[in-house]
Amino acid sequence: MKYIQSDKNPQVKQWKKLLTRKERDKSGMFLVEGFHLVEEALTKKEDVEEIILSEKTELPHGLDYGEIPVTVVTDEISKQLADTETTQGIFAVCRQPKNTEANGKTFLLIDSVQDPGNLGTMIRTADAAGIDAVIVGKGSVDMYNPKVLRSAQGSHFHLPVLSGDLSEWVTKLQDENIPVYGTALENGVVFTEAEKGGAFALLVGNEGSGVNKELLAKTTQNLYIPIYGKSESLNVAVAAGILLYYLKTAK
Repeated sequence: MKYIQSDKNPQVKQWKKLLTRKERDKSGMFLVEGFHLVEEALTKKEDVEEIILSEKTELPHGLDYGEIPVTVVTDEISKQLADTETTQGIFAVCRQPKNTEANGKTFLLIDSVQDPGNLGTMIRTADAAGIDAVIVGKGSVDMYNPKVLRSAQGSHFHLPVLSGDLSEWVTKLQDENIPVYGTALENGVVFTEAEKGGAFALLVGNEGSGVNKELLAKTTQNLYIPIYGKSESLNVAVAAGILLYYLKTAK
């Protein structure tokens, strides 16, 4: 076990940089925080580069760390690495998966969703619903943003979560006879009218402006969820959950 006391240490400086999207994109690494997310990361040990532990935190027993190095740091350094108000004092430095392809029959496509909580919740919901992969398009918040990671609660380690060109993905999926359902009132039908079947892709969009109109023009069918009360719309993550579960369980 290595022990680092100074926040001037080059390794500490590199860890801090991982709190920025620029460095995560450049290095292909990201940082997870907290006992639960570290435990989830260890389910894919090959993607974990090291564990960082505050000197006031005990290394959890019963987890398989393999040959992953553990570095102990001062409580002050731990606080500097934390994105939470009260840190649990444990972190994992992880490698971003390099795969750019995903196989399967069910997909969630996300266009320009900017709220970290929404993106993380949708990744977690897709995981819970048994969706095969999540594709995050341009304009969306970074999928490795600390708040996204916390909202997803470890689902990044359970299913492929990829960055991709959504226009290309829509075409690719349709070429594979997988219907792509957009989400919009315009030229849309109530979601319960969607053709039922095992394979599908659901395309959801920005919290304010919805899905890009050029993408909507390419979809197989656009769906909407009726509003029975006085609210103007549903939260995108809630809507995604309703639609994913309906399409997934439709027979």
